[in-house]
Amino acid sequence: MTELLYQTDSYVQDFSATVLAVDTEQGALALDRTAFYPGGGGQPHDLGLLALDGNPLSVVQVKRVGQQVWHRLAAGSALPAVGAAVQGQLDWPRRYALMRTHTALHILCGVVWRDYGAQVTGGNMDPGEGRMDFEFATLRGELVGEIEAKCNAEIAAARAVRVQILPRDAAFQIPDLIRTKINLLPEGISEVRTVEIVGLDLQADGGTHVANTREVGHVRVADYKSKGAINKRIYLKIE
Repeated sequence: MTELLYQTDSYVQDFSATVLAVDTEQGALALDRTAFYPGGGGQPHDLGLLALDGNPLSVVQVKRVGQQVWHRLAAGSALPAVGAAVQGQLDWPRRYALMRTHTALHILCGVVWRDYGAQVTGGNMDPGEGRMDFEFATLRGELVGEIEAKCNAEIAAARAVRVQILPRDAAFQIPDLIRTKINLLPEGISEVRTVEIVGLDLQADGGTHVANTREVGHVRVADYKSKGAINKRIYLKIE
């Protein structure tokens, strides 16, 4: 099992770990602990370095398989042996941009849910920009500027962002915890990680976030599109 450092502290940039397993075909390592986010929920996996005896090796892909997180190294990298000690270092500017972007999308989700009652049907992000799809039949051009202003007001309010890991039964007693049209949480999980923007939004989420909305900075609705009679897509940029 890999200890997921990012689940409780998104600001861990460097860490030490031990190699649990090696996949020579994939050029990948499973570690006993990691700060690398393996991707999911629309957030891309992290990039960075793993150093063995001071020799930095580039991490080009991170993937969670069962209870382990695998770190695929750049082609041609010499793989350490099981039991070797490594030092991990995230590509922090990229990760922090993703944290700001992810929190911005939760702000958007919170505003649209609170003020317009629209559920999320999908989403995706890259560092500094992202989009969310909503079941939002009444979205019109004149609402876009209103939504952007409301999102920036929530950022300026400097709301705390809190993470908790709750027993499944306790988590599902929270009203409207699942904001997506389809509940994507696997049936077998015993604990649910929640992300709360205090006073605005509370939902199940596995990704990384900033600790306060003011860290997001200014956001701009870059575009919006109709994806059908009901579904609408809103694009955000972080500025």
